[in-house]
Amino acid sequence: MKVNFNRAALSEALGLLTLVVPSRTPRPILQCLQITAGKKDVRICATDLEVGVNCLVSGVQVEQSGEIVVPADRLAAVVRESTDEILLIEAEEGVCKITGADSHFTIYGQEAQQYPQVPEFEGTADIEIGLGNLQEGIKLCLFATAKESTRYALNGILWEMKGKKLLLVATDGRRLARSRVNLATSPSKEVMQVKIIVPAKAMSLLDKIGGSDEDMVSVKLVDNRILMSCANVVVSSNLVEGNFPKYEDIIPTDYDKKLTLSTDATLSAVRRAALLTSDESRGIKLAVGKDRVVFSSRAPEAGDAQIEMSVEYKGEPIEIGFNPQFLIDALRVVREPEFEMELGQQDRPGLMKSGQNFLYVLMPVGLG
Repeated sequence: MKVNFNRAALSEALGLLTLVVPSRTPRPILQCLQITAGKKDVRICATDLEVGVNCLVSGVQVEQSGEIVVPADRLAAVVRESTDEILLIEAEEGVCKITGADSHFTIYGQEAQQYPQVPEFEGTADIEIGLGNLQEGIKLCLFATAKESTRYALNGILWEMKGKKLLLVATDGRRLARSRVNLATSPSKEVMQVKIIVPAKAMSLLDKIGGSDEDMVSVKLVDNRILMSCANVVVSSNLVEGNFPKYEDIIPTDYDKKLTLSTDATLSAVRRAALLTSDESRGIKLAVGKDRVVFSSRAPEAGDAQIEMSVEYKGEPIEIGFNPQFLIDALRVVREPEFEMELGQQDRPGLMKSGQNFLYVLMPVGLG
């Protein structure tokens, strides 16, 4: 193999591919990337056996086809630190040589035949979604997935189709985020009936694909896998097995205490109130009264904080406690200048809404 790479294009591709590479694994070959040069193009693949990325690299000039499997961290470090516009990569008998204007690196690879196959996208799509729409929907719910849970279904995002809308739902058991995404075309009746859970890692990769809002994401369901193709990238993933909670039952529908809040002002107030929380008292209190809401916290032996904000509210007063980080996570992704908050009783979840496409439920915490 002998290929001239545009360093910037290669670096961009490696930035995405290395996100898949596991930091620890009993199979060292999974910490490598597979580089395959055809007659005119070059594909680089990465996989952890659950999620895979197949990337067609732009800005290449192939002089000789071939393939090599090389450690991802070594290759990425060399490309990242290089100052050359063009890098020549040659491979022969498991040895990879990278040459720049004033540099020469030799990296020892592994048997190319031993690398697991990473799927390409073949056939017609089951679902088509605008990249910008999908990435916006991912941002609005990815933060609410469980980071580590024995209930594997909580480690992913539920996909549910209703007409030309895709609902994305994530929960970690203490909060729930739902976003609504417009589909480019209506799926078939068979696909409409499917509910799948896509791992958070795969969704995070989609969120990091570079491209324009005009780019489309083609989605295909094959057995227990999902393939998502956009521009020159194919993300493939096993689906999460298990039952997702009946999230509709969690969303309150009978609340009578409703107020409209400024997104930026509320984010600032929550952040400031959280400054004087402690391990013993991690919650902040929202005291909603006539035309105002007060955000407060108290930490034994540390002090207390109180931030007041004017709002239009004529309902019954209520005091309720929330985990401030859960509020901050949601407020960071809300795009609208204002959002709606609905409250019931002190021991019932809070409900946040922004526009037509974002809904967030969070459990209250005791105020001690």
